[in-house]
Amino acid sequence: MATRVLTEWKPEDQTFWDSTGKAIATRNLWISIPALFLAFAVWMVWSVVVVNLPNLGFPYSTNQLFWLAALPGLSGATLRIFYSFMVPIFGGRLWTTISTASLLLPAVGIGFAVQNSATPYGVMLVLALLCGFGGGNFASSMSNISFFFPKAQKGTALGLNAGLGNLGVSAMQFLVPVVIAAGVFGALGGEPQTWVKGEATRQLWLQNAGFIWVPAIVLATIAAWFGMHDIASAKSSFKEQSVIFRRKHNWLMCWLYLGTFGSFIGYSAGLPLLIKGQFPAIDPTKYAFLGPLVGALIRPVGGWLADKLGGARVTFWNFIVMAAAVFGVLAFLPEGGVGGNFWGFLAMFIILFATTGVGNGSTFRMIPIIFLTQHGCLDADEGDVRQAQALKDAAKESAAVLGFSSAFAAYGAFFIPKGFGTSITLTGGPEAALYGFIVFYLSCIVMTWWYYSRRNAEMPC
Repeated sequence: MATRVLTEWKPEDQTFWDSTGKAIATRNLWISIPALFLAFAVWMVWSVVVVNLPNLGFPYSTNQLFWLAALPGLSGATLRIFYSFMVPIFGGRLWTTISTASLLLPAVGIGFAVQNSATPYGVMLVLALLCGFGGGNFASSMSNISFFFPKAQKGTALGLNAGLGNLGVSAMQFLVPVVIAAGVFGALGGEPQTWVKGEATRQLWLQNAGFIWVPAIVLATIAAWFGMHDIASAKSSFKEQSVIFRRKHNWLMCWLYLGTFGSFIGYSAGLPLLIKGQFPAIDPTKYAFLGPLVGALIRPVGGWLADKLGGARVTFWNFIVMAAAVFGVLAFLPEGGVGGNFWGFLAMFIILFATTGVGNGSTFRMIPIIFLTQHGCLDADEGDVRQAQALKDAAKESAAVLGFSSAFAAYGAFFIPKGFGTSITLTGGPEAALYGFIVFYLSCIVMTWWYYSRRNAEMPC
């Protein structure tokens, strides 16, 4: 497999890029995207599964259901910390293959567990934690793709990888309600369960929520192994990469990315249960997928806008719109279980999801530029040898920061749905959690302006 190791990789060399680099980078990107798509689908599958469990006879409280929706976020975020450093250690091809294959464990496990309402809650908790394998994949995937593209195209490439990968959330929330309504796999898929709500009953194959992803996971694993490449110059140890923990801008960008991606994945995990609790007459599976769909599709636009206008400028104004959208959500919520306007509520959430997508793209455009600037790579006076080393160091550090910041941000998938659940338990509604999110977005606005977007900012990007 020596041909899968790229011993020479110079994406900033235009001649090399046009003759060789672009085709290889594009190939790796288009294999990475479906693998990441499946990772997001498996990671967030509990957001739909939990909505159906009470009607199938699973005796779980509202708080227990929010725990099942939130735990994949907790484990996924924690795994991302480790996944952030795996590509330079093991190589992008091998790690993508392993991490994609690992999705089979929760997909198959959920398929069997939900067929029996007597399945212990502890087993469900373990399966929710295993779905974190999907969450972890994002960190290594983005780190890997960042090595392949020149700085002028990083925003767009990372936006495509993340944006089309993020579509896995929306596709899952749209597809799963369809496939659980039919015996897709025939006798191989198991017997249906009876779904009961009041006088209404119907047959569901909830196991298909897990089983439906298995064939695609197998194909994506094979494609990664036989189609992707490792970049020899991207190899580095954990010790070499750990320098990012001493970089102030690593921690600042972690905070900002928590505001964008953390919001995207947290609202994706919590919105179906939030709709069910606040608007009981509405079937959340018919509408919850729209927000993640918009957020995922617009992410590449965020990367493109940041390439054109500057990442910090786009990020600054984006956080202002995010805070305003949360105020809009609050305006349309019912008060004491009375009133409210679902369509206004949904519209505000769709705007909120759109801003998370734009912000996801713009913040990930900021990171490579920050570290290229910090290492003097944009200084034309540097000598060729020193410039080459600076580019190499900047690429390794920015890749590690891309991965680590995504790990930090993924905790939003835990804290947002858990925040909703805790707020409802303690106060009777989600308003306290939403006001907390507004305060957080205000901190992001100030941080972006001070360090990155104002005149004479410390690190303009």
